Amino acid sequence: MKGSLWLAWRQQRVTAAIAAAVLLLAAALAAYYRSGMLDALHSGLFDHCATGPLYCTRSDTGLPLLLDVEPLKYLGALNIVLPVVIGVFWGAPLLGRDRELGTHRLVLAQGLSRGQWLASRFALAAVTTAALSGLLAGVFAWWWRPAADRSYGLFWYDTTALSGSGPRVVAAALFGLAAGTLLGLLARRVLAAMGLTLLVTGMTTLLLEWTHWTRLLVPPHTYVSAGSTPKAPMGEKWSTGDYGLITASGRHDSVFNCAFPSGSQLKECMTAHGYVARFYKANPAGDYWTFQWTDTAVLGGLAVLLTVATVLLLRRRV
Repeated sequence: MKGSLWLAWRQQRVTAAIAAAVLLLAAALAAYYRSGMLDALHSGLFDHCATGPLYCTRSDTGLPLLLDVEPLKYLGALNIVLPVVIGVFWGAPLLGRDRELGTHRLVLAQGLSRGQWLASRFALAAVTTAALSGLLAGVFAWWWRPAADRSYGLFWYDTTALSGSGPRVVAAALFGLAAGTLLGLLARRVLAAMGLTLLVTGMTTLLLEWTHWTRLLVPPHTYVSAGSTPKAPMGEKWSTGDYGLITASGRHDSVFNCAFPSGSQLKECMTAHGYVARFYKANPAGDYWTFQWTDTAVLGGLAVLLTVATVLLLRRRV
């Protein structure tokens, strides 16, 4: 097995070196911009800002106070597209290149079994992928922490934070690798496998983002309050934008039926129409981890299924 691992390393060392360079660059940029972020926070400029989604403004100009989180968002975006990049440029050629060139026959003729041929290449790629994605997710979390869930920073439900951090980044990267490896084995040409991998991983990424915005896999909570008193602040909740009024029978109606702020006008309108309470739907901050582990289970499960399919196909196709 040492010989097959050595050969696998020889074939993947350039890709691994590029991955290491990307990681080092991301870490260096994170250290630089995070230092500037901390300097801004320690300057006292943001000391009067309360927590919550409402923007904090400068006392002299009235303009919103915001930290420079754009570079942080770029790292989150990189983490989101990581399964596509890994699947296309690492997974698809992993076995597909040898099959296209016919060099796998030479390797197998040296007494190497099909299982060893797959295991040596895929194991090395999977370990490197897990390390790269895990460290990139860790760099994002470390950089994000001082600005997390503040109006001047980045809230947990921002796409780059929700999908570009946590264990789901690792599961997504392994899914991309598994998808590319299987398609590389199925397709006759590596270029065709890369195109198919781009389509599959890209559509899966977009589909998961759609489930986030529709709350398909993680349903929102319903918060109820009386119309005679102001409702509790939204705080760090991720609102669905679904607000309304509740009748005594439990029916939910549009908030525009009594479009008044909390007070006597709202109370009178609610009484006249038979409404007993107001509601809004949102996901609390704790649902960040629910989203994370749900995505991890889906993507990790897909990665396992695709890997098993690759093993079974390898026994018949090569």
